[in-house]
Amino acid sequence: MIETGDLRKGLTFDLDGRLVKVVDFSHNKQGRGSAQVRMTLRDLRTGSLTQHTVQAGAKFPQVRLDRQHVQYLYADGDQRHFMDTESFDQIVLSTSTLGENGRFIRENDVVDLLTYNGEPIDIELPPSVLLKVAETDPGLRGDTASGATKPATLETGHVVNVPLFINIGDTLKVDTRSGEYIERVS
Repeated sequence: MIETGDLRKGLTFDLDGRLVKVVDFSHNKQGRGSAQVRMTLRDLRTGSLTQHTVQAGAKFPQVRLDRQHVQYLYADGDQRHFMDTESFDQIVLSTSTLGENGRFIRENDVVDLLTYNGEPIDIELPPSVLLKVAETDPGLRGDTASGATKPATLETGHVVNVPLFINIGDTLKVDTRSGEYIERVS
């Protein structure tokens, strides 16, 4: 069983027969009443986001997810095609199933596919990925105010705020959990 004190982003559990993943959560304590936990959950079968509030200390059934390595092949409209690296079987997932994870994968990237009772439900990415800058404004010489940033579009289409010295073609390390710039690699 999973308690509200064990919640973290990305945790998957069973909520009233639905398989859900925690997108965000917050603990709220107001006045004399007991604490409550407000969660933003993504239904892994439909891709829909819902808000759910429970009393602190509530318990949920834990689910066992199997994982296998798959290679991302290509996108076809709303479908994303993957290939199992061991059996070479192809798996198709919808963009809504991938959720925010879809903005960090490129063709030929290897990721972990999470399955529940043989049904593919989600992918798991490493904590950070390396992506090239496809488009950004040029940094101006002398424009070095501390902490100044500019938007940069990465090769996957994800937009991230970066320091002014970043140029087109630079490779950046990006945090897949928050979507934020970490550092320039080259």
